[in-house]
Amino acid sequence: MTDAPEIPVRVRPEIAALPAYQQGKQAEADGFKLSSNENPFDPLPGVLDAVHAASALNRYPDATAGRLRHRLAERFGVDDDAVHVAAGSVSILTQLVLATSGPGDEVVFAWRSFEAYPGLAVVAGATSVQVPLTEDARHDLPAMAAAITDRTRAVIVCSPNNPTGPIVTQADFDAFAAVVPSDVLIILDEAYAEFVTDPDAVDGLRVLSARQHPNVVVLRTFSKAYGLAGLRIGYAIGHPRILDAARSTSIPLSVTAHAEEAALASLDQEEELLRRVRIIAERRDRLAVALRAAGWRIPEAQGNFVWLPAGRETLDLAGAFDAAGLIVRPFAGDGIRISVGEEDSVEKVLWIAASVVRDLPEGHSGRGLA
Repeated sequence: MTDAPEIPVRVRPEIAALPAYQQGKQAEADGFKLSSNENPFDPLPGVLDAVHAASALNRYPDATAGRLRHRLAERFGVDDDAVHVAAGSVSILTQLVLATSGPGDEVVFAWRSFEAYPGLAVVAGATSVQVPLTEDARHDLPAMAAAITDRTRAVIVCSPNNPTGPIVTQADFDAFAAVVPSDVLIILDEAYAEFVTDPDAVDGLRVLSARQHPNVVVLRTFSKAYGLAGLRIGYAIGHPRILDAARSTSIPLSVTAHAEEAALASLDQEEELLRRVRIIAERRDRLAVALRAAGWRIPEAQGNFVWLPAGRETLDLAGAFDAAGLIVRPFAGDGIRISVGEEDSVEKVLWIAASVVRDLPEGHSGRGLA
């Protein structure tokens, strides 16, 4: 392999060293793409009609996504200016980190968690402070609180945690928020909130309704449960002045009219959405139980994915899934995330997973009790 060519202009060295985002590859026609936590269902009824009707391509969209903001504000009982819409919740994450953090500042988050978090800190010029997960792949909130210093500007909590799956409980989050300095932003990333079935899980909107912690901003998305990943649209709920700061760092007009129309149409289909979410959650639970029975030590799964803690064997084991037409998401040295996809994919995932767990060394942390 040849060395990469020199960059012809002066680029910040930390940016030059930052790896570009690598999207999961597409599956073959007879395979399954289970690498991106995409929804296996088609768009909700009425969504495609709404998108097709947004035909004024020669006009800019509403820069504020005002109708969607108003609809979400009504839904969650807040004022319109307490809602911010952007091109996916990761865009809002970027905006919030840029708004709060710069050189000399720190951003605290659990690790391993969403792979974008370290890069967001680097782009802002800040330092990422990565707090290891517990042995059962959960956030260690006391350790995260202890990691906060005078330099900390933002803390990110991901529930359910992507890619490992466990939730943060409401009680643990409340205790955590109570000890975080009030001038430090807490970003509660709830991209997978709709799939959660654990009644003890934190609910960001419940946190906000209590009005005890104005430094908390809640992120959600239409990419996962609503199946609009291809249109890139997500939202934040929080204090209007914090969201104003995020809006100040955003790229104008990044939410297309098609995305806004699709989101509005999706909100009209609450009953069908909940039916589909129940199917995916049941499929997830069934998959997790069967993986444990096959010999895997599977953490609590509360998103639309399961986690195989494969450790050093991750890349080798991911190759076995790939060879079987199952495109999964390996995180070298840590594990494999497998999205809950079509029903026809479940038995195939279980067959490969059961065959490769036998290749793990005795005493491997990925082995369960089976």
